[in-house]
Amino acid sequence: MVSDNRPMPLIDASTLRTLLTGSNPVLLDVRWSLADGADHGAYSAGHVPGAVFVDVDEDLCGRPGPDGRHPLPEVAALQDRLRRSGIAANSAVVVYDGGDMLAAARAWWTLRWAGIAEVKVLDGGYPAWIAADGPVSTDEVTPQPGDIVVTPGSLPVLDAAGAAEWAEDRTLVDVRAAARYRGEVEPIDPVAGHIPGAVNHPDTDLIAPGGGFINADARRRELADLPRDIAVYCGSGITAARAALAVASTDRPIPPVYIGSWSGWIASGDRPVARGEAAAGDLATLAEFLAT
Repeated sequence: MVSDNRPMPLIDASTLRTLLTGSNPVLLDVRWSLADGADHGAYSAGHVPGAVFVDVDEDLCGRPGPDGRHPLPEVAALQDRLRRSGIAANSAVVVYDGGDMLAAARAWWTLRWAGIAEVKVLDGGYPAWIAADGPVSTDEVTPQPGDIVVTPGSLPVLDAAGAAEWAEDRTLVDVRAAARYRGEVEPIDPVAGHIPGAVNHPDTDLIAPGGGFINADARRRELADLPRDIAVYCGSGITAARAALAVASTDRPIPPVYIGSWSGWIASGDRPVARGEAAAGDLATLAEFLAT
């Protein structure tokens, strides 16, 4: 049983097909990649019938700036976009992406943060739908507007100071690749390294080779070395949302996300940076930072 009585956030393609025959959830296609952004072309070529296309960068995140590359969206703009997507006060929502679970997880996280209680993610994304012989449409969907009222803060979020305090007192997990955590490489952000005191647990260990998550038992085993009371961050708050989704799909509570993540941490230029493996010396550096 899930510890806080949440519904499990993942749905498989077979269950989604059955669900669509008996109810009318709002379907969001959020196919996207870090390199190329929103993939509306893939949506136009074929999507789950009834799905509305949503752009993760433009619709579900704020503008890049001092809070990172994918900060929280502006509430009024998010509410307007969700209403135009057909989401009403009592809507159930299902989101899917191209299978790597990144965009769908950030969509899930943003909608849950916005106060929408019933949001599920199609495990394996659109490829899983095709593999299950799901029907395909090429029609551009323009739904009837909904009346959703966004209630921001419905999931726990950390800012930079909160992330630093969490790393000092509890377990802050950096879910990026180990080489990025250690500061050996940094393909995106201008500074390499990690938040002092954070530990590394790459969330790619939770992803199956063909897309989607590894099975539930395997997810629990992967997370077994982490305490329940964790918070997560990544490069810009996308992969951290995927890690939060993976954690929430086991018997653990949804962890707080430092949504600014590494790109937000380094934006000011005056926060401490750790490199290499986590060490006791990091805590001294962090204590100095918290005292300033």
